[in-house]
Order: sequence, then structure tokens, then C-alpha cells
Amino acid sequence: MLWTVPNALTWMRIFAIPLVVVLFYMPFPWSDPAAGALFAIAGITDTLDGYYARKLGQTSRLGAFLDPVADKLIVAVALVLLVSKDQRLIVVLPAIVIIGREIAISALREWMAEIGQRRKVAVSKLGKLKTILQIVGLSMMLIRWDVWFLPTYKLGVILTAIAAVLTVLSAIDYLRAAWPDLKGRA
Repeated sequence: MLWTVPNALTWMRIFAIPLVVVLFYMPFPWSDPAAGALFAIAGITDTLDGYYARKLGQTSRLGAFLDPVADKLIVAVALVLLVSKDQRLIVVLPAIVIIGREIAISALREWMAEIGQRRKVAVSKLGKLKTILQIVGLSMMLIRWDVWFLPTYKLGVILTAIAAVLTVLSAIDYLRAAWPDLKGRA
């Protein structure tokens, strides 16, 4: 079941990563909005792949593995790209928090799965809200242009900072759920 609809959407998200990078560094006036739009479309596929996997009964181990990998890769790449052009603390600190949390929680989930307790750290509603704010905020930051009267980049920075706060809160929730297992004997 390599090429199911949900897996194809996830692969598209992975293949979008180098295109976002190329667009981000292209010297054309349209390249920033194109990178932001492509990132936003990739973010939408994150919702669609899960929806279609359930609706079409096309869940798979490959999809369960690829989906979070694709999410973390594209978000990490976007954060690194943005920090490469804007090293202010308001941009760098959320990038560090978001990437650090993703590494830590991924390791926690792997360990919890190893001991048969993966369900204790399943994705929560707070985690989903965090992801939505991340995708919207990072898309706006990548677009860089003001849209009508809206300062898109500034709003993106604010949304990404809020996402970083939610990132910490969701990490605390996951750690709290795993704490009884973490403090047990090895």
C-alpha cells in the first residue's frame, strides 16, 4: 500500500521541501509568496492525509511513520530558512523551542511505544492547535509580503510565537502523561 491517497499526499509534502527551499532563495519578487503558498498547501495536505486515511480505510504502518516525519521535516526546514534571514530573538527562540520539542517528544513517543504505552502520548487537541498555528504562522512568515493592509510577516511571527508557547504546554502535557513510566525503574 505504498501509493494510497493518504501516502501520496504525505509524499507530496516531503517532495515539497526542496521546492520550498529553492523558492525561498530565488532572487525573484514572486519567490517568497510562492514559497509561502507551497508551504501552506503542504500544511493542508497534513490534514487531508489523515482524513483520507480514515475515510478510505487506507491507514498503513508506512503512513503512520511517514506522516509525522514529513510534518517535522517541513516545519524544521521552514524554521531554519526563516532564521537564516531573520536572527532576531522573536524568530530564533520559537525556532529553538519548536525544533527542540519535536525532537524530545518524538523520542518520548518512541520510548513509550517500546514499553507498550504509546497511547499515553498520542497527539492531543492542544498538539493539533499548535500545528495549525505553526503552519499558518510559518506560511505567513515565508510569504513575507503584506496582503492588502495586513502585515503578514509580523502576524506570522506572532502566530509562530504563540505556537511555540503551545508547543511547550503540549510537551508538558505529554511529559506529565508519561511521567509515571519515566520515573519507574529501568
